[in-house]
Amino acid sequence: MQQIPIGVSTLLGSRLAYGCWRLAGTWTPGEITPAREADGRRAVLAAYEAGYTLFDHADIYCRGEAERIFGTVLKEVPGMRDRIVVATKGGIRVANDPPGAPGRYDFSAEHIIRACEGSLRRLGVETIDLYQLHRPDFLADPAEVAQAFTQLHQAGKVRYFGLSNTRPSLLAALQAACPLRFIVHQVEISLAKLDTFTDGTLDQCLTAGLTPLAWSPLAKGLLGDGNNQNFPLRNVNSQVESIVGVLDELAHAHGATRTTVALAWLLRHPSRIIPIVGSTTPARIHEAVRALEINLSREEWYRLLIAARGEPLP
Repeated sequence: MQQIPIGVSTLLGSRLAYGCWRLAGTWTPGEITPAREADGRRAVLAAYEAGYTLFDHADIYCRGEAERIFGTVLKEVPGMRDRIVVATKGGIRVANDPPGAPGRYDFSAEHIIRACEGSLRRLGVETIDLYQLHRPDFLADPAEVAQAFTQLHQAGKVRYFGLSNTRPSLLAALQAACPLRFIVHQVEISLAKLDTFTDGTLDQCLTAGLTPLAWSPLAKGLLGDGNNQNFPLRNVNSQVESIVGVLDELAHAHGATRTTVALAWLLRHPSRIIPIVGSTTPARIHEAVRALEINLSREEWYRLLIAARGEPLP
């Protein structure tokens, strides 16, 4: 698969990333079974064999179990660690941690460092290539975040940093305080989630040299080829029906699939969006790579945008 620079770093990552949030097959550690874990391991291997080299994690994914499962694969596959980019996220704290505490976000230096070290242990690596703060802490102190990032970088525990789901204004404030350049902003982007095109996020990525990592690029499967099985169209709004209608037309024209056209729409943007593929089905993991073969024209791209907006451009 094509490799591109990630932000303003020396890292090269695959044009599609593989998202590891489903590796455990559940969000509850006690529900992990040998079969579910085996499915997760197969998914990682399928992605690696298909050419994905950017693997995205978070400590919140099944309370760290997804990172652990991935770490076992790294140990078993010779040379894999040296050929991939390991990315993970921290900053979300679940309810009752400690007892009685609410679910919240925590960008304190103490928590950032503790969370990162926990991910290092579960992944079984000495260095995380890309560490991101997961969701914006309203009490975030830019100087404290800079302190934590600098400490982790100087200790050799993290190579590069980024943010996820953050307001452009907060990202700018954190970057102004941190001597280390951020290289990514991970946000939800799809034909069914257009906020980043109008709220300044993608403009900021272009200006600051940040790579946008798009989570849920198929809108939780609604825009994918399997959506009729899991999300019947009669249960979704007419806007999604309109998007799917145009996707199907363009898929027919390009000899492709709905999934690959939806991904190709993201790939067309000049900010060089990297969609994060999250399926655990090997065939779908491989199929997504075909999006790289589709070059949508401006007219086709705007047809999809207008369908997604539900109205003509002003």
